[in-house]
Amino acid sequence: MSSGEFVVRHLGRCDYTETFEAMKAFTDERLAETDDELWLLEHNSVFTQGQAGKSEHLLNPGDIPVVQSDRGGQITFHGPGQLVLYILMDLRRRGLGVRDLVDMMEAALISVLDGFGIAANSRRDAPGVYVAEEKIAQLGLRVRRGCSYHGLSLNVDMDLEPFQRINPCGFPGLGVTSIASCLQKPVARESVEPLILDEFTRRLLC
Repeated sequence: MSSGEFVVRHLGRCDYTETFEAMKAFTDERLAETDDELWLLEHNSVFTQGQAGKSEHLLNPGDIPVVQSDRGGQITFHGPGQLVLYILMDLRRRGLGVRDLVDMMEAALISVLDGFGIAANSRRDAPGVYVAEEKIAQLGLRVRRGCSYHGLSLNVDMDLEPFQRINPCGFPGLGVTSIASCLQKPVARESVEPLILDEFTRRLLC
């Protein structure tokens, strides 16, 4: 295959645990010639705890389930109205390191937000994308056998209250925002999917 080939799947709303198991199975079963895949979706409400996650960052989950994940990072929230892009990619075949992939994700997110007139930035000390001091996008990856899974989540138009029940990404008091909050108007997740896909794949294929 050429390095530019990949499969894009628009999956709609998905259960986190089922999707997590599907990502692991895909990565375990893929062969040297398996196409890379990009999965675009949103999750039902769930807190996910990263591999090195600490229980003290889960403050008051209430009725929202908590799932242990094998991605990097601490705890975060996924829910309806948040755009998730999972990147199932053979990094060795593409000659990419983890830092390269993180830089691509952050650059794509910043470019998409700029298109909405939202000035955003990344931070070397805390992966993700921020608007002023508030986090608007989360990153988390796992690499196994040279292949990545998990990816990024962008807060488009969602209920942000559950983020108050945790220390987001392990940072007490970290503010969280969304595209809709920044613009003060509704924004459809589906309208953002092609934008993040275009920005990410453009960087990937350069």
